[in-house]
Amino acid sequence: MEPFHTIKSPGKYWLVDQLKKDGISKELYETSLNVLVKEWKSKEYGFISVLLEETSEAVLLDEGFKKVSTIVEYTRTLDNIEEHAFPIRWNNLSEGRLTDQDYASLYERCRSGSANKNKKQPIEEVMNSIKSELGPAWRDFCYSFTYEGETCGISIPHIEEGTTDEGRMFYFGVVPEMRGRGLGASMHLASLFLLKEKNATYYVGSTDTSNQAMIDIFIKNGCTLRDRKGIYRLEKKRK
Repeated sequence: MEPFHTIKSPGKYWLVDQLKKDGISKELYETSLNVLVKEWKSKEYGFISVLLEETSEAVLLDEGFKKVSTIVEYTRTLDNIEEHAFPIRWNNLSEGRLTDQDYASLYERCRSGSANKNKKQPIEEVMNSIKSELGPAWRDFCYSFTYEGETCGISIPHIEEGTTDEGRMFYFGVVPEMRGRGLGASMHLASLFLLKEKNATYYVGSTDTSNQAMIDIFIKNGCTLRDRKGIYRLEKKRK
């Protein structure tokens, strides 16, 4: 039973997320985190970013981490998500309507002006992370959405690694010129439907506490608050 999920890009970054599981005590989380941080410090460079319950943040602050922001996690079951007349259309990248570079550029547009405070990775590293985490069929998970022929955003719904039915979105975003029109809620609901088609039985999503627009979308689409975590970051340069 692993207490943390870690994505590693050696020499560049580690992304660490605390997994909420029954039977793991606060002490075990903190002990495991200490071991993980010491391992990173002993052999890695770049940065390590950790999502962690704020009650345990002293473990990281004592190791020199800086607190970036706070995120909230929302969840909902997907048993009653049904297909209906969505006002938007979608295609995944494997269908060939967009090139990989087109999708990367669209991703960059979607995160422009974001209310999230976490430091952005270069888009090349983001795309490499998608390929690494989602595997050879990664294009099947990368969706773009259109409304009346205009591109309105992207979503990357997938099953969380290490589970068989936990739905996540690697990223979800609306292009700046289409924000404020209610399309984000429709895109998100459609993404929940796509997760159900991928055999997810429940969904977990997160956003920065400052991103009220995304929080409103969670609530509108029937999600409930599950957790609150801090984002902590430590950088280390090669000598």
